[in-house]
Amino acid sequence: QVPLVESGGGSGRSGGSLRLSCAASGYIHSDHCLGWFRQVPGKEREGVAVISAYGWTLYGDTVKGRFTVSRENAENSLVLQMDSLTPEDTAMYFCAAREFATCPDLGASTFAYWGQGTQVTVSS
Repeated sequence: QVPLVESGGGSGRSGGSLRLSCAASGYIHSDHCLGWFRQVPGKEREGVAVISAYGWTLYGDTVKGRFTVSRENAENSLVLQMDSLTPEDTAMYFCAAREFATCPDLGASTFAYWGQGTQVTVSS
């Protein structure tokens, strides 16, 4: 199966924006919940945003109102638009796919397929 591949990470400034993409051709047209997660070394993986196969979304409290997740079917991509960045957004960001179409919560343990991650670093 085609793997998930993240891109768009890099360095951003506080208050700025970044757009992450996840090549998800093996999942975007199928019935999979897709999501974005982030992790800092030594800490557990945090759910950022998830989107069901039907377009329903959930966001973590720390990113709600600043980040937007979307399925860009024409591009075969999962997108995370990150606005109003803060240094606390610094992390390795992963896209992931669940075996089922729905996203009941932001828990990482229910996602079976993962990309290799892309680093996001936000400075003042």
